Amino acid sequence: MFVVTLPKLHRHLHSSCSIVDSVSSYLTKHIDSFLTTNSLDHKTLLSAHASIITTGHAHNKFIASKLIAYYASLNQSHISTKVFDSLTFKDHFLWNSIIKAHFSNGDHVQAIGFFSKMRFAGNLPTQFTIPMVVSACAELQSLSIGMKIHGLVSKLNLFHGNSAVGASFVYMYSKCGAMDYASLKFDEIIVKDVVVWTALVIGYVQNGKSEKGFQCLCEMHRTGGNSEKLNFRTLEGGFQACGNLCALVEGRCLHALALKSGIVSSNVVQSAILSMYSKCGSVEDARMSFSEVVNKDLLSWTSVMGVFSRLGCIYECFDIFLGMQATGLYPDGMAISCLVSGFANSLRISEGKALHNFIVRRNYIIDEKVYISLLSMYCKFGLVDLAKKIFIQWPDQVKDAWNLMVTGYEKAGLEKKCIMFFRQMQHQGIKPDLSSLLSVISSCSRLGAIGFGQSIHCCMIKTMMLEKITIVNLLINMYGKCGKLTEAERLFHHASQDIITWNSLISSYSDNGNCLKAISLFDVMISRCLKPNTATLAVLLSACAQIAALEKGKKIHDYILEEGLTYDVSVATSLVDMYAKCGQIDMAKEIFDSISEKDIISWNVMISCYGMHGYGKSAIEIFQRMKESDVRPNDQTFLAVLSACAHSGLVDEGKSLFQKMKEYSLAPTLKHYACMVDLYGRSGYLDEAEALVLSMPCTPDGGIWGSLLTSCKLHNNPAMGMKIAKHAIEADPENDGYYILVSDFYSSMGMWEDVGQVRKTMKDRGVRKTVGWSAG
Repeated sequence: MFVVTLPKLHRHLHSSCSIVDSVSSYLTKHIDSFLTTNSLDHKTLLSAHASIITTGHAHNKFIASKLIAYYASLNQSHISTKVFDSLTFKDHFLWNSIIKAHFSNGDHVQAIGFFSKMRFAGNLPTQFTIPMVVSACAELQSLSIGMKIHGLVSKLNLFHGNSAVGASFVYMYSKCGAMDYASLKFDEIIVKDVVVWTALVIGYVQNGKSEKGFQCLCEMHRTGGNSEKLNFRTLEGGFQACGNLCALVEGRCLHALALKSGIVSSNVVQSAILSMYSKCGSVEDARMSFSEVVNKDLLSWTSVMGVFSRLGCIYECFDIFLGMQATGLYPDGMAISCLVSGFANSLRISEGKALHNFIVRRNYIIDEKVYISLLSMYCKFGLVDLAKKIFIQWPDQVKDAWNLMVTGYEKAGLEKKCIMFFRQMQHQGIKPDLSSLLSVISSCSRLGAIGFGQSIHCCMIKTMMLEKITIVNLLINMYGKCGKLTEAERLFHHASQDIITWNSLISSYSDNGNCLKAISLFDVMISRCLKPNTATLAVLLSACAQIAALEKGKKIHDYILEEGLTYDVSVATSLVDMYAKCGQIDMAKEIFDSISEKDIISWNVMISCYGMHGYGKSAIEIFQRMKESDVRPNDQTFLAVLSACAHSGLVDEGKSLFQKMKEYSLAPTLKHYACMVDLYGRSGYLDEAEALVLSMPCTPDGGIWGSLLTSCKLHNNPAMGMKIAKHAIEADPENDGYYILVSDFYSSMGMWEDVGQVRKTMKDRGVRKTVGWSAG
């Protein structure tokens, strides 16, 4: 029989109590440590959590809140949620804790979701809740939910006495692109601190309103007290604004302010200053700022490379690129694309190709940025076939790539391919950007593809793109080029007109021969106090030249002088052309001599002016002066001077000039041959004219055969005329125009039997005379 004596029992009970006390003491110390420690590793946190459950403290809201926060700090917000869900009682303090747990981990959807549950459970948000939830809406760009919360906050009067709540709404509206609402909310905040000001400044900058952003920063600096002093984030926004505006002077002033305030030592501010100088293209400032950056990261290296990249300084770009790698930094896609852009801007094709090979050989990252930059480079080079190969090789053809290809084809003068690619892009459901839209409209304009152009116009109406004035201007220009003046006028009258809109319609009238309407529209423009630019004046003077309206032209010239307008070489050249076509050759010469920097067009126009008035030798003198001025003649120059020789009968001079085209690597076109045939024919050198036509590398057109036949008639040489007639018909037996030319020649020479023979040949060969034939 087991008997326990009293002394033994006493010792046993005393021992058990001591163990319980010891365990209790251990757990209490463990919990105390948990509550006073700012951070715990995962293992320690789990141990503490177990102690909390064991001691029955799991439902203590302060301890639960601490657990939620700790798990969130370890990126384990899902365990935070489990802790929260295990609680039976949840007040606003615990709701704020779980919302913060998800918000701090970037899980904005969950943060808003718990806010909704909080409201459904009947708990009202506090001034601590709102900034987190509104910021979550900002990150998700959920304007509708943000606006609903705005209404609730106004109802609960939570804006009063707390600028953080107001600042969060300014930030949210800015992030969602609703700057009008952001500005309105900002104005409602009575006590504005640096957070509110900074939210508005950065909001304007990030929404493409850098000028307003910078103005806001200046106002903050001017009116602010201690609580509104600029911080590093405000300065960062200010430098971004200056960079976007290329406002170098303002950027330097802001730099001085940063130095004065001592914030310039911040790495964020140093990088922002460097980026600003880079965008402004200030090489020396960028170099100095770069040298002052203590911890040069990839962004710093890329920023300074960007300065030289924009200027197309490829060797400086490459030196910086190699220097960056020498410090142990491996280039990312942004750095490589910046380097490629530099080579693209230099327009050096062989070097650009070599860089592409270098990137491939070194196995550098070719991400989407690099892919787009390579595509852009080849498009800038005009090598659209190479660009197409890169386009096809990329597995995921992105929107920017499609738009670049459309623009590239248009810039390369391949309008049909531009339209074809644009159509493919539409079938793929890819939305065009502004550049590709402008390119395809320009292509339609050049090709006269009015049908497709009208379909683009319809798409613009559906997508509300007609609000962009650049598109409207190009559409007016397209309709004008295609002779659809009614549509051009309709667009003009419905548009919010700028000077280019007026120019487009004036140009449309002029192109379609409605020169008086063009001049009349200019008068309306002046009556509305709109100031013309050089393009307006050049188009108007061209219109006056077309109809030899000397008085109108003089009025425009007087207007230029009276208004003190500085006109460039294009306007001066238009004045030369206008006066010459109105018979005022001396005035034309006077204006021409006054042009300080003459371009190829001004030289060509003056040569043409002398040619049309029969002053062939003067035209040749201008040609010689042009060569002495180091301006290289082009094919239009030779066309003008050969035409002048033809009008003046300068055979030897014309022949010499024609042969000189080879010295400038210029191949004569059909027009150059036509001038020489005209020159030989007018001067009676019919055999030379015939020999030249028969030696031409291109097929003669009706103009050349007609010129030769006219010369045969002029010099009463029917035998040569018959030879030429035979050549013409044999060259293109199906062209009814040639038969008519020959028939007219025979009838003018009184050779009626031959006229009948020509008509019989046409009938035998089944050649029908068409209305408005073209021998071309």
